[in-house]
Amino acid sequence: MKKIYTIAFLFLATIGFAQIPAGYYNTATGTGYTLKTQLYNKIHAHTALNYTPGLWNAYPFTDARPDGKVWDIYSNCNFTFGTGAGGNQDQGSGGTAECQFYNREHTFPKSWFADGTPMYTDLFHVMPTDKKVNGLRGNLAYGVVGTATYTSSNGTKKGNCIAPNYPYNLEVFEPADEYKGDIARNYFYMATCYQNVISGWQTNDADADTALDGSSDKVFEQWYLDLMYSWHVADPVSAKEIARNNAVYNIQGNRNPFIDHPEYVLAIWGPVLSTATFSNALATVSVYPNPSSNRKINIESDNALEEIQLITINGQLMQQIKNPVMENHTFTIENLPQGFYFLKLSADHQSVTKKVIVN
Repeated sequence: MKKIYTIAFLFLATIGFAQIPAGYYNTATGTGYTLKTQLYNKIHAHTALNYTPGLWNAYPFTDARPDGKVWDIYSNCNFTFGTGAGGNQDQGSGGTAECQFYNREHTFPKSWFADGTPMYTDLFHVMPTDKKVNGLRGNLAYGVVGTATYTSSNGTKKGNCIAPNYPYNLEVFEPADEYKGDIARNYFYMATCYQNVISGWQTNDADADTALDGSSDKVFEQWYLDLMYSWHVADPVSAKEIARNNAVYNIQGNRNPFIDHPEYVLAIWGPVLSTATFSNALATVSVYPNPSSNRKINIESDNALEEIQLITINGQLMQQIKNPVMENHTFTIENLPQGFYFLKLSADHQSVTKKVIVN
């Protein structure tokens, strides 16, 4: 029997969920790489922004937190948009410490595609991030860090790679748990939107060669594909991603299919995924309703939870419940302060983070 936990919240912020345009995916009828090509035909033609000021001007619409600050996936800084009146937008100097400036991060490094267009300014993967942490990442592939040489304010790490089956002695960059799925879906988008050219990117950069396999269909080395899929499963699509997908669509005119239809990842790459990556004690966890109108969030899981953490947008741990004891499979937290929270659930030495909002 599934175990249901209930957490009661009080939030001020709300998120609107726009619908996928009617008929947008009508031609996505295949499976495997046929489906990938059908999606490519739908999304590859889009409006290309200019780098300056196009990306800067877009971020207040695509990457604003509920409190109006910049939604930076690499830190817990409270950046303000713009350069005037205390704005923290990078102006070409500074950024030697966290929380000084934010700049434009190619989550899929620009050296991997040799600064080509339109990928150079594609909002789906170019996101605002702390300038210092962005600089430390450089062109590194994402991975799982063993011993960290740097850890940012939100838990983003740089260090040696210990991801399963990685074939190299690598230095990698590991995003915080709550953004790993976002990053993975960025990569599945890039593999699809640019499948006409991506086979030539493998040799552009040494770090690209560790992640890309030189093909236009599978695209990724096996270890990297398995890693991206495991992140996609562990950190499901959130309200933040849905809102960002809609905002980018309004600007660029295309969508990320893997946010609209997360099942497309398995439909396309399933036959070549390593079965070992499918094991995840929290893969079936669901948090609902989200957004909620009754000040309660239900957590449903096939496995008993070992820990529940409630974390603010600034990284403050508000609640930590270890080995929660349920009554009738229900666990309740009440009288929480107003705000936006991450909900981190742990079981069997694994964790999943959900972004939730209650009206």
